[in-house]
Amino acid sequence: MSDAVLCFDAVTFGYRRDHPPILREVSFALHAGRVLAVVGPNGAGKTTLLAIALGWLRPWRGEVWLDGRPIRTYPRDARGRWLAIVPQSEHTPFDYTVLEYVLMGRAPHLPPLGIPGPEDYRIAMHALEQVGIAALADHAVPTLSGGERQLMLLARALAQQPKVLLLDEPTAHLDLHNKARLIEIVRALRAQGLAVMMTNHEPEVVLAVADDVLLMAAGQPALSGPAEQVFTEAALRRIYQLPIRLVEIDGRRHAIWT
Repeated sequence: MSDAVLCFDAVTFGYRRDHPPILREVSFALHAGRVLAVVGPNGAGKTTLLAIALGWLRPWRGEVWLDGRPIRTYPRDARGRWLAIVPQSEHTPFDYTVLEYVLMGRAPHLPPLGIPGPEDYRIAMHALEQVGIAALADHAVPTLSGGERQLMLLARALAQQPKVLLLDEPTAHLDLHNKARLIEIVRALRAQGLAVMMTNHEPEVVLAVADDVLLMAAGQPALSGPAEQVFTEAALRRIYQLPIRLVEIDGRRHAIWT
């Protein structure tokens, strides 16, 4: 784990001390140029895990390491230059244009009360090009479809130029076309050396992009490792309580249940 970009070391966390913890002794490592999928049913603590990874929540026990240093020792702006998140959804209170919204990703790189300069605009436009919606730069955010909005959130995160990208159920509200598009974008980011961690409960997406998997289920120990070792029929049946099978069709694995 010493060469990991992000590392959880026996992390335990809960929201109330008089209740059982949500996360128990969770350990895993995230490496540059790899995709880690955090898989589990609703209530397993996947989104909480991302909040801890970002330094928004402090573990009860254990430690989170970022580039070999405890994340709690990083100032907020420094964390923002290392880590970026794409939430499931986000309320936009003002009629920003898409480019204005993506420019918010430059905030960790600006001084207090600083305004974006030409280089920030170039980086924001490049992020829009990476996700394929540069043509929407001048469109108002409320006019976007659900898929376009999700891609805009991804562009904002990429504008931060992070080394670690966190995705919270990134395909949950996408149609098949945009789901396939996002999968290709994640593959391209991995090839560029970005470390990606995404929560997901869709086996098809995990099978398409994950190098490593962290399996989580409420009240059960987390299991992490290479996808081919961890993402098995037996493990999926255990956490989802369903008769799941992994089958190969045209050279690709698919999850089915009966």
